[in-house]
Amino acid sequence: MSARGYAEAARAAALAALAEDLAGYGDITGSAFPGDGLARVVAREAGVLSGTAAFAATAALVDPALLVEFRVADGGRFAGGDVIATVRGPLAAIFAAERTGLNFLARLSGVATLTAQYVAETAGTTARIAATRKTTPGLRALEKQAVVHGGGTPHRFGLFDGAMIKDNHVAAAGGVRAALALVRSGAAHVHAVEVEVDTLDQLDEALGAGASIVLLDNMDTPAVRAAVARVAGRALVEVSGGVRLDRVRELAEAGVDVISVGALTTRAPWLDLGLDMGA
Repeated sequence: MSARGYAEAARAAALAALAEDLAGYGDITGSAFPGDGLARVVAREAGVLSGTAAFAATAALVDPALLVEFRVADGGRFAGGDVIATVRGPLAAIFAAERTGLNFLARLSGVATLTAQYVAETAGTTARIAATRKTTPGLRALEKQAVVHGGGTPHRFGLFDGAMIKDNHVAAAGGVRAALALVRSGAAHVHAVEVEVDTLDQLDEALGAGASIVLLDNMDTPAVRAAVARVAGRALVEVSGGVRLDRVRELAEAGVDVISVGALTTRAPWLDLGLDMGA
């Protein structure tokens, strides 16, 4: 995604989130406070930062007079107790933006932090950690970018930018070869087609039909090793399905090219980040 597209997605997400929190009426409590103030975004635990665009967009939408200055960039690491950012401006606006802004930072930094842990397990191999389409509705652009901030790759953004034949497609077509023929008949020549397989027999069928990318779904490690040997460089090999952190190293060392992990977005913790008033 382009920088402009990401910024637009961050603004749209912030606008929707503020509509939930302020509902067109504003902050009944915070609006009672006159004058300006200074607040700090403080990490209560260590992590990898993501979500600065959404936080800044939240502040700007609440009141353009708010000045947000980040001391840590997206993808940067921080320790517990570190000041991540400062916010200056009208007190009422700081209070109105506080929770929505922190929600974005906590959620997206959690995704980036978990991704970084998965990426660390692939050190010394050529395997890459990738996200999936298991994202929070309305937040896909932000969560995919959080994976990038953690050192991973976003994979395809949606159904429109990559063809992937999955088990239900195979079932509907009556086989891997038939499904691949159907998809190729409607895809542009520049589109690679990935085929999901869950047995070595299906892998042979996909390779025989000329698949350039194969996804090994829910295979145990011995089967993954056997599949990589059988592919022998003829296709890019992705593995997915139940990929726990403690299994990443053995999968990476099995020789796969990509390890896609739904847990990066479905099981990422919210980091404990707070906003404290004062310098």
